[in-house]
Amino acid sequence: MPRFLAVYTMRPENVARFRQMPEAEQAAVDAAGVPAWVAWEARHAAAILDRGGMVGKTRRVTKDGVAEAVNEICGYVVVEAEDIDAAAYLFENHPHFAIFPGDAVEIMPFVTD
Repeated sequence: MPRFLAVYTMRPENVARFRQMPEAEQAAVDAAGVPAWVAWEARHAAAILDRGGMVGKTRRVTKDGVAEAVNEICGYVVVEAEDIDAAAYLFENHPHFAIFPGDAVEIMPFVTD
């Protein structure tokens, strides 16, 4: 079955805005979001090949060397599905953006084994 990389994205300003919220408000979002995320993973366990995880600050390596970089990637998961549309539908109303301040989940097929 085809495999897909799903990349969670979040704009840096949304991360900053979330971190500026009072701790009680952040905790309330976490209290709603974490169980919803766990439930999402349970519902789609058969399709999840690699739970992936959330990621932190970025370093970019080019022919000119290593430098700090900023992008919207904040995590990933690897899923399998019949096609890219089926993979995308796994993420409808995902807690990443339905509860947490995430922006989107971008789905792309692996083209190599």
